[in-house]
Amino acid sequence: MAIIGIDLGGTKIAAALFADSGVMKKKIVRLLNGATGHAVGKLVVETIGELQQNENDEVIAAVGICVPGIVYSKKGTVWAPNIPGWDDYPLKQQIISEFPHLVVNIESDRTCYILGEIWKGAAQGCDNAIYLAVGTGIGAGIILDGHIVHGANDIIGATGWMALQPPYTEEYDACGCFETYASGNGIGYQARKLLSQSGNYTGILSGKPVEEVTSHDVFSAYNEQDPIATQVLDKAIEMWGMATANLVSLFNPEKVIFGGGVFGPAVRFIPRIYAEACKWGQPISMKEVEYCASKVEGEAALYGAAYLALRSLIKRTIQKESIL
Repeated sequence: MAIIGIDLGGTKIAAALFADSGVMKKKIVRLLNGATGHAVGKLVVETIGELQQNENDEVIAAVGICVPGIVYSKKGTVWAPNIPGWDDYPLKQQIISEFPHLVVNIESDRTCYILGEIWKGAAQGCDNAIYLAVGTGIGAGIILDGHIVHGANDIIGATGWMALQPPYTEEYDACGCFETYASGNGIGYQARKLLSQSGNYTGILSGKPVEEVTSHDVFSAYNEQDPIATQVLDKAIEMWGMATANLVSLFNPEKVIFGGGVFGPAVRFIPRIYAEACKWGQPISMKEVEYCASKVEGEAALYGAAYLALRSLIKRTIQKESIL
């Protein structure tokens, strides 16, 4: 038996054929090339079809799909803000109509991140774990008592909106307080803001136009002990610590796992983030939780999508056996 995992992003599709043991047997990547709406759905269908034509003619039982947005579980539709035309897109029905024999499951990227860690990464053996994805934005994938949690409207894990820094300002309108300070975009924004206010600054970040400074520049400047980069990242560390302390106090996880493009260069800060969190979090929970980096970074969503498919098959098998 084989399964397919698909990681759909705003610019490309990564898809792979997996054995149920978790071995990745074949992987393909397809660029969206500006495709929108139904054309993206068609590309997903074509990708599944290509993986079905595998050299060993393995029977594919299920497909799991990771999407960058919200999956409305009651309707089976998808909202993906970086794919034009996907405001309420019927992706599941489109796939089922083409492949009626497949079990199809679709989840948000943050849910797939934590599933990937549960299956093949840092959260193996955990029933309660949180994956904090810090990239362009910030989101959290949460597993509680072995169950994926969704919330009333499938929007659980929108941690970029956590309220951590009063008073409220219009800066938070677009993406929330936490994200304004500690996402990839937020780190770049905070640096540009300080640069525009620092007329006497002659440090490393002055080597390019203020409007072009990014989080990548901030991390590079931090390595050279630049004062603005240090100020921005010290604030981000404080925010990551406060936010995860809140998550630990609320959910009592075994692990908090850091991933996404920022944790890359920010992975060195995990001990400092934990120390900051210990100031704020429920003390017994903080002593028991482990803070760590992703072990399947770059492939967490793909593994998570495949595990989503596998879990659905396992669940169906258990249901059939209980009926018998």
